[in-house]
Amino acid sequence: MTQQGERWTADQVLALAPDAASRKAGSKLGAAGPWSDAGCDDEGRVWGLCKGSGSKPYQTVVDLAGAAGPAYKCSCPSRKFPCKHALGLLLLWAGEDGAVAPGQAPDWAEQWLTTRRQRAERQRPAESAGAPAGDPEAARRRAERRAERITAGTTELEQRLADLLRGGLAGAEQAGYGMWEETAARMVDAQAPGLAARVRELGAVPSSGPGWPVRLLEECALLHLLDRGWLRREHLPDGLAATVRSRIGLTGAPDGPALRDHWLVLAQYDTADARLTTRRVWIHGAASHRTALLLSYGAAGRAPELALPVGLALECEVTPYPGAGQHRASLGERFAPPARTTIRPPGVTTSEATAQYGEALRDDPWLDSVPVTLDRVIPVPDGDSWQLADADGDTALPLTPTARTRPGLWRLVALSGGAPVTVFGECGHRGFTPLTAWPTAPGPAVPLC
Repeated sequence: MTQQGERWTADQVLALAPDAASRKAGSKLGAAGPWSDAGCDDEGRVWGLCKGSGSKPYQTVVDLAGAAGPAYKCSCPSRKFPCKHALGLLLLWAGEDGAVAPGQAPDWAEQWLTTRRQRAERQRPAESAGAPAGDPEAARRRAERRAERITAGTTELEQRLADLLRGGLAGAEQAGYGMWEETAARMVDAQAPGLAARVRELGAVPSSGPGWPVRLLEECALLHLLDRGWLRREHLPDGLAATVRSRIGLTGAPDGPALRDHWLVLAQYDTADARLTTRRVWIHGAASHRTALLLSYGAAGRAPELALPVGLALECEVTPYPGAGQHRASLGERFAPPARTTIRPPGVTTSEATAQYGEALRDDPWLDSVPVTLDRVIPVPDGDSWQLADADGDTALPLTPTARTRPGLWRLVALSGGAPVTVFGECGHRGFTPLTAWPTAPGPAVPLC
């Protein structure tokens, strides 16, 4: 259980905010002034009354031990989760002035907390048992029909790639994005969302800057390799065949043994398109030394439900998804609320990081990057770019173009001040993207994204 003195930092609380406006508004409510009857218990539950513009205060309660991260309930009309009142309450709780004292939850808070946890307990046996088997023969026929549609889609895609290369890559620049969007729509019809996503990425390559024909040819080659992998999947090793199915878009259910550990939250960031917001959360097992990726999704414009602030650790079970070299996992049963920790992942040199990426490509040739922690590196400028140089060696890793445009770069430079730091991020063929850093001396994790 979390001890009463084991509070989060303000940065960890504000990392839960759905947007900058909520972060600013929540910060204003992080003082004792508008709050009354605020309390907490050793089960990770926090509650309080916040004075608003009306005659009745807003009733705010947070369950930090939620199965998918903190859960919130507030009587305010906001549609954001967490709302500014929940953020303010957690900031008040995170303070060192004792404004949120241990106590017993009032009836209005206890009712929601009890109902929520009872519902979670009822769902747990059903989740562990899995989905109803239904009619196995009907399921087999559905799987066969989908496989046939995907096969037809990959065959058509192969023909389109051949036509593109036969006519020359200059034709891709002249055709514009419409050609790729129409091809992606055909892959959606074929029930191959992974192929559709890769085709859309191809559409952004022409006219994207110097060297785009080379990049387009590389991506076409990887797409061709994925097509051929699907068409000859029966001849592939089981692990690689599972990876091909996953890249095509046939993501199976988690099938590995559940691994219980104290998992450190290494990084959390969102990517979004017109259809979906995807949240990626990297975690690292203190005992197992396994690094896993948790994915959560939300409709366009809405934050996904899963929220785990960087630098906290949670004792829970994690179950991996199938596929050789895959890091994706499913978050299972949690045994305690997230708590502050001094755990840090072990680090490697920059040359060891690139070697790890090279080894991972043998299992998954379509892998853009791997999670890596670099130990004792220094951010240094490199002409118009930046790189992370080994403090005790003569090798370095360039930062990706994406990393060079993020405010987190300057946060990293300020944290280092010319001294070595520990940095977790993603290492791939485009370079290294830093996501979280720690100073050489004892100190909390610093999110960079």
